[in-house]
Amino acid sequence: MKPVMIALLTASCLCLYAVDATVVDPCPSSKSLVPIEENEIEISNCAKGPCKLKRKTKVSINQKFTPTENIKTMTTTVFAQVLGLPLPFIGVDGTSACDYIFAEDGETKLGCPLKAGVPVVYKREFPVLEIYPKMSLTVHWELQGRGSKSITCFEVPAKIV
Repeated sequence: MKPVMIALLTASCLCLYAVDATVVDPCPSSKSLVPIEENEIEISNCAKGPCKLKRKTKVSINQKFTPTENIKTMTTTVFAQVLGLPLPFIGVDGTSACDYIFAEDGETKLGCPLKAGVPVVYKREFPVLEIYPKMSLTVHWELQGRGSKSITCFEVPAKIV
């Protein structure tokens, strides 16, 4: 009886863990150093797109990945793809990603540089401003290294509500 209970408990924990991850798509136009399939991404209140981005709230992104080479610095590139036009997310796009890099535990702040083979968690919040119009869009979220080299990149359908 005990082995059955342990198996059920383990399966339940795995299901709960799987629900936390958000289903995202790889960026179509960039070949990233760390493929999106090797990332674990959680977007608050969104298991699968389209993610509902409520105006006058904050959305959190937690992205766990393991760099395959040393990275000295990173920049966040975030925009909404609307009718084929990239519209940057104010206050997030073009900012340093280094301030938001943590150890695998998600608590110990690391910053840059990142070491090859050492898992990290990128944790970021961004406001959904009231001035954003209610619409459907695709969010493009990319971490870039020197020379605009894509470290990791994903896209997810969203709707501002």
